[in-house]
Amino acid sequence: MAKLVYGLSQSLDGYVDHMKLGPPPPAAFRHFIELVRGLTGVIYGRHMYEIMRYWDEDLPDWDAEDRDFAAAWRSKPKWVVSRSLKSAGPNATIVGDDFEKVIRRLKAELAGEIQVGGPVLAQSLTEAGLIDEYRLYLRPVVLGGGAPFFAGARSPLHLVASDVIADDLIRLTYVPAESRDAPGGLRSEIQTEPPPQIGAI
Repeated sequence: MAKLVYGLSQSLDGYVDHMKLGPPPPAAFRHFIELVRGLTGVIYGRHMYEIMRYWDEDLPDWDAEDRDFAAAWRSKPKWVVSRSLKSAGPNATIVGDDFEKVIRRLKAELAGEIQVGGPVLAQSLTEAGLIDEYRLYLRPVVLGGGAPFFAGARSPLHLVASDVIADDLIRLTYVPAESRDAPGGLRSEIQTEPPPQIGAI
């Protein structure tokens, strides 16, 4: 069974405006290249898919890492949830009505990780109980407004990992609190050793 993961870069105040955030630093970009290479596929809403189509065709000012990312992205199957989109680019399938049923089938039939792109789509899949993991990539900027990472309320989450990816980019990984992958949440991550006895220091 595949795992559905929603992850995006965001500001410290929780907004995901990619134009205002700007490109990631080179070391972080390499992380995202390797991340995409390891995916089983990606699910987008229409808006996010149209943004990502930037990578469909090479541009003359791209460097080697841009081309590496584009090659990895193009190689992955993509499912675009939209009732208004009439056609999609290479390696992409439009999912219209009953998209929850389609995505449940993808989870059941595939293995590995399927990434979810876009806050509105992620909220719909959250409400359907389909998101297995949330990855918040925190950039050291404050935007003051925009589209939030979470498009609506959801039940509590457990922090299962925190990692410095590169430079000032930090990744926080959460799973639903009711998930069997989070038996102790943050507390189990922190309390890895028993406290010292008095007098033993």
